[in-house]
Amino acid sequence: MDYRNAFEGIAFILRTGIQWKALPKDYGSSNSVHRYFQKWAKEGLFLKLWMKGLAEYDEMEGIAWRRQSIDGCMTKAPTAQESVGHNPTDREKNGSKRHILVDEHGVPLSIVVTGANRHDVTQVEAVLKSRVRKPRGKTKQNLCADAGYQGKESEKTMKMYRYTPHIRPRGEEKKAIKEGYKARRWVVEVAHSWFNRFRKLPGSRKQPHPIWHSFNWRQA
Repeated sequence: MDYRNAFEGIAFILRTGIQWKALPKDYGSSNSVHRYFQKWAKEGLFLKLWMKGLAEYDEMEGIAWRRQSIDGCMTKAPTAQESVGHNPTDREKNGSKRHILVDEHGVPLSIVVTGANRHDVTQVEAVLKSRVRKPRGKTKQNLCADAGYQGKESEKTMKMYRYTPHIRPRGEEKKAIKEGYKARRWVVEVAHSWFNRFRKLPGSRKQPHPIWHSFNWRQA
């Protein structure tokens, strides 16, 4: 079938969250689209798209390395078999947690998925290690995070990856903003919101499914 139709069909599934069998006929056979999805995911196509997209964005606009933000977000995964854990904020139901790193404009640079019971501070190294693009030379990098990342070990890890940590408790951050401090961390929360709009991305695998890496930041 036509590759473009297959690709657009996959994007439609991701965006709406419908079942594969409910895919509109305009995109072609749902079985064929699903086969292409499995084939391309296995071949790493979506990861390559993310990497090439970031490279092109870096060349045209420039990734804003100076102020990056990191944060985790709970997602539901009631039927998942992998990377799930009891969500302490949702009556101990099965859930996953999406940990992402974004640049100053909210462009995702790294994504890691764990069980909902994994604390943010335990995933700092995994997230920083999984960056699909890294700055050239000795670019100064500041990393903004909330109180969930407090601790000597997490700060040590951030410094090991050439970051200057900026970790503020919620109360202290609000106070600083009133005093004229510019909020930096909000971009990562907006990025999580973008991901949540794609209803077929529950984050229920040990690693983020390669399909994650193609659409979200570009669509947003």
